Amino acid sequence: MNWGGISGVFFIATVKFMFSTVGGPALGLPFYETFFAAFLGGSVSAAVFYFASDKFIEYTHNKKVAKEKQLLLKGIEIPHKRKFTKTNRLIIRMKMKFGIYGICFWVPFFFSVPLGSIIVAKFYGKLNQTYPLIVLGMAINAAITTFITYAILG
Repeated sequence: MNWGGISGVFFIATVKFMFSTVGGPALGLPFYETFFAAFLGGSVSAAVFYFASDKFIEYTHNKKVAKEKQLLLKGIEIPHKRKFTKTNRLIIRMKMKFGIYGICFWVPFFFSVPLGSIIVAKFYGKLNQTYPLIVLGMAINAAITTFITYAILG
């Protein structure tokens, strides 16, 4: 077993899951090792960020409020940011079109795993089925990307 290659695929999958399996054939990893390393890396990262998402959301909100308060004390006008950016519209459109399954399967795949897990938790965090759907999506996406990688590069 090539533990260096496995850990490399694992750690890449914790951040950007979509491209994590590309290094598998170059590192000399068999199909199943690449699959499991990518799946476990994405799942561990999703677990950390999904279950800690309330803290991340609360932290960013408190940081924003503190910054606005500081600007008001200095007498500086608070710049208002647009709420409907292209990314936000894409996420909402995806939520309306694909529902919980599309969000849980594809948002952590196309965006980064940490950001995708926080988005999923923000939309569907109260539902018990959400995290198992994320893990199922990681397994399916890992199988697809590993198959494509080994079909092209292997």
